[in-house]
This record gives sequence, C-alpha cells and structure tokens, in this order.
Amino acid sequence: MDPIADMLTRVRNALAARHTKVDVPSSRLKVELARILKEEGYINNYKVTGEGARKAIRIYLRYGPKGEVVLHYLKRVSKPGCRFYVKSSEIPNILGGLGINVVSTSKGLMTGKQARQAHLGGELLCNIY
Repeated sequence: MDPIADMLTRVRNALAARHTKVDVPSSRLKVELARILKEEGYINNYKVTGEGARKAIRIYLRYGPKGEVVLHYLKRVSKPGCRFYVKSSEIPNILGGLGINVVSTSKGLMTGKQARQAHLGGELLCNIY
C-alpha cells in the first residue's frame, strides 16, 4: 500500500466528514508533508504522538470562518507503480500559482515554488489546492 496516498485519503475523508482532527501513522516523509501543509496554511497544526513503532501524526484540520473547507483538492501524482520525475523548469503551476505541489528533492521535501527557486528537480509527490 502507498503510505502517502493513504495519508492524503485520510485527510480528504476527514474533511468530508467535517472532523476537526485526523490521526495518521507516522513516518519522516509524512511529518515533512504535514509541515508543508501547515506552512502553506492548509491545516491548523500537527503533532507527533505515541512512542516507538506506534507513533502517529495528529493533524488539526482548518476550516473557513463559515465552516467552509480550506483544502479542496489532494491528489497523488507519483505512484509506486509509476513514478513521476520533473526537472526544476518542468514543475507545473497549480491553478496559476494558487495551489501547491510537493516535490521530493535531494535537499528534502519542498513546495514546487521552493524547488524552482533552488533549481532542484525531483519526484512530484502530490498536487494540493
């Protein structure tokens, strides 16, 4: 099973059910993805809970002032069966720059905009808006 796709699906389902938080099994890659979501303002916060092999990430979801969903679209681009790599010049803009894409580079996980500025390509993990 694909752990990144599982995380995105759990968040998508929690948003559809109007939950305030969702728990996801932890890994370093997922913690970095949660960090990017928080920095970009798509979630309120995240916290790593538990210990040892039972660690989980608790993601606190964000809604607008009238209860509208802030995070509308989460899509996994590069899949385990079909990896998708891009050069820094080929990183696509999402909704004309309103959305983000997450790229796994040699310097770690970063948004597409940060990767373009650093002239780094890599695996295009997901698109978010």
